Formats: sequence, structure tokens, C-alpha cells
Amino acid sequence: MYKLAGNKAVSSLNNRPRLAVTLGDPAGIGTEVILKALADSEVGRDCDLTVVGNRDLLLKNYTSLREHENIDLANPAQLSILDVSLDGNIKDEVTLGVENAASGAASFAYMEAAIAATLYGNFDGIVTGPIAKSAWKAAGYVYPGQTELLAEKAGVDKFGMLFVARSPHTNWTLRTLLATTHIPLCQVPEALTPELMSRKLDLLVECLEKDFGIKNGKIAIAGLNPHSGEKGQLGREEADWLIDWLEGEQKKRPNLTLSGLIPPDTMWVKPGQAWYGNSKIQAADGYLALYHDQGLIAVKLMAFDRAVNTTIGLPFIRTSPDHGTAFDIAGKGIADATSMKAAIELASELVSVRLGNR
Repeated sequence: MYKLAGNKAVSSLNNRPRLAVTLGDPAGIGTEVILKALADSEVGRDCDLTVVGNRDLLLKNYTSLREHENIDLANPAQLSILDVSLDGNIKDEVTLGVENAASGAASFAYMEAAIAATLYGNFDGIVTGPIAKSAWKAAGYVYPGQTELLAEKAGVDKFGMLFVARSPHTNWTLRTLLATTHIPLCQVPEALTPELMSRKLDLLVECLEKDFGIKNGKIAIAGLNPHSGEKGQLGREEADWLIDWLEGEQKKRPNLTLSGLIPPDTMWVKPGQAWYGNSKIQAADGYLALYHDQGLIAVKLMAFDRAVNTTIGLPFIRTSPDHGTAFDIAGKGIADATSMKAAIELASELVSVRLGNR
């Protein structure tokens, strides 16, 4: 574990990743999946973990979950906890399974505490529990999601949402970056620009090299419209600028293999084959989807319980399980911790790579 030196945490073992794990919305399944994940001795074996949240609410949820039989949970008394103080009214109003302003205020406070401690140098990365954007809004915090809050606090304007999943069938790794994220579908065509696409491609190339050790990689890029526009018959974006943009990038990056614009309905055929066991398929190292559902329907179809949301472009590692708060099953003891385990393990791996490159 890490020890405090004055106000600053230092690793007790050289180059062991130090990760903050936020509890997420205390009314959701965050506490359950985290305590289930940390009950596995393999999780956190190669890193130092600190749970970030309110100790009283953590213990309250732990006690409630203990009422279920055959559920394996880490004991909070044995965990390193960064206790985030909350107003008494907030703690009193938090109820498992009930989304409200109090639960939103709590999860926002956890995020702020984890980000501040990480920027100060106490942690190398953050694993975030699931939050509800609507609860944040009810509490007065209007952000599209945790990604945007992380970027704002870190002072970066070039960032992206990368979803990573490792196949249990073949060990092949799917990496999908979204060009646009949490915006209405009708706003996507206007939001997409050559400048935005180049920034996202820069991020993906940098991430593949720095975090995954893949240089001169192969990247597949989706079209926007059905059949990638069918030469303008099914949409003009490809013909008007996307094809020219891609050709320009191919000339600027001769060492990369940039394929596209792949029709969205066939974009995920090769990844699916690589995921489920066709060893002859030469899938790409990274995939660039142009909007949220274009990328995440495929990710969740293949890897619903294994995908990890990774924010790239930050000065530290951030991962998160690719699922929500699941208020409808909160406190029932049936939440699946597989994605949370994967998020912790990936964060540890990525921090280790960066520490090794220093």
C-alpha cells in the first residue's frame, strides 16, 4: 500500500502503479462491483489501490450487501480509503436504488477528490465507478459525463473516449475510439470536421504507440452514412470532405495503414471474427467510429461484461467499466464485477507501461 509523506503519497514499492478507485454513484452498483472485484486476490496484485468515497456510505452499502448469501466482498476495514466528507443531509438522502440529487452530489465529490489527489501526485491513475449524468444535473453539475470533467480539471482540450476489450476466446484486443461522444445523433454531422477527425486520429496513434507499444499500426475508419454515402446518394459528408480528409491523412502518415471509409454496416465484421476465433483475419489495431452508437453497439455486443472505457489525452491514466449505475438491481447482490476487474487490470497495465517509459 502507499504511505503518506506529509500531504503527499509515495509508493512503498518502486514503480508499482498507484490507483484511485472512485465508488461512483452510491445509490447504484458501484460499491458492489468494486468490493466484488477487490475480493479477488488477483485484482490489485501488481498495484496499490485506494478506494475514494465516503466511508460511512461505503460501510452502509457493505452491511446491506452482506445480507445476501454466497456473495464474496472485500471488507472495507481492510482497504485503503480516501474518505470524502459529505454534508449530513446528503448522506441521509442516499438510498440504494434511488437516483437523486444527493447521490449525484456524492459521486461528483468523489470524482473531484480523486482528480485533485492524482494531479497533486498521490496517484498515477483513476478507475471510476459508474455515475448517473442525470443525478449530476439534479445536483447542479452539468457535464456530458465523467470524461469531460476529467479533461476540464486536467486542463486538456484534446482528449477522447477509447473502449478497450480483450477477447476471452482469442486474447485479441479490440480498441475503439469515438470521434464524437455524448451528443444527439442529429448534431453529429455538424460536429464532425476535418480538424476534429485529425485530432482524434492523432490521439489514437499516440495511444497505440505510448500505451500499447504499437508503432506504424493499422487503423480502420468508418464512414458516416449507410454504404459510406454511396457516392453521395445516401449522404454527402463522405463525398464532400471525409474522403479528401482521409486521403490527406494517408499522405501525411505513410508509415500507418489507414483503411476506410468503411461502410458502417461492415466495419465490425473483421473485429467480430477476430474476437470469436478466426485466426486468419487481419483485424486492425484500432478503430475510429464517428459517433457513439456506431462504435458502442459493436463493442457491447462483443464485450458487454469486459469492455473498459479509457480516457486518452489526459496526463494520467483513467479507466472505467463500460456499464452504468444499474439502479434497478442496486443492493441485490447480483451485479457482475467482470468489467470493473478489467478496468482495474487495464489501468494497472497502462500505468506500468508509462512508468517503464520514464
